[in-house]
Amino acid sequence: MKPPLSAGKIEREYWEKIDEKNIPSHVAIIMDGNGRWAKKRGLSRIKGHKAGAKAIENALDSALHLGVKVITVYAFSTENWIRPEYEVSVLMTLLFQFLKLQRKKLREKNIKLSVIGDRSKLPEFVNREIEKALEETRKNNALVFNIALNYGGRADIVNGVKKIVEEGIDASTITEELFSKYLYTSELPDPDLLIRTSGELRVSNFLLWQIAYSELYFTDVLWPDFDTIEMLKAIIDYQKRERRFGGTGGI
Repeated sequence: MKPPLSAGKIEREYWEKIDEKNIPSHVAIIMDGNGRWAKKRGLSRIKGHKAGAKAIENALDSALHLGVKVITVYAFSTENWIRPEYEVSVLMTLLFQFLKLQRKKLREKNIKLSVIGDRSKLPEFVNREIEKALEETRKNNALVFNIALNYGGRADIVNGVKKIVEEGIDASTITEELFSKYLYTSELPDPDLLIRTSGELRVSNFLLWQIAYSELYFTDVLWPDFDTIEMLKAIIDYQKRERRFGGTGGI
């Protein structure tokens, strides 16, 4: 694949290894390691979260050039509320600032914002900014930037079941395809590739239904250090896989 004009020598070498005919349509990312990144540098966890926000912007630029259609990031889980109150408050403020700063860039880059999760528990000032960004980018079509906020995979499935029960749908008519329509991601394709940073080897309640046949990529790199080269490494690894979707292999 032809590298961006801004790419340095080493980065260009990675771009040239990319098969542009085998790009994942949907990349999901568990952005882990902000706190450890900050601790290694003697900085506060908040500084780590700020550096992580910058890495998101870089990931979006990489995805755009690659031709990825959807990128979903795990920004705040249903379990994250148990963090210290001060940290949660700062995270919400950082989210507000990120959305406010990114709105213009998303418009200019033709990126559409999407948000999944239970937004009812988010602060009103955050929800207002989300609504502004959703409205201003709703016609964009180069890339969908999907943010998981107050999201949990189990809660997603339970909520889907509740909706089906509330609508009185006959159990005999329920299929996987129908059930998928009751999830937060009903308008999005399932992820082709799930990336997790920081060396942790688990999916942490993220898109449990949707990643049934996703390729998983784990890296020791902490999220703030996950730059374009690291994204390209993940894509190159993905392109070496033979995706079977359960059709062959096994015992």
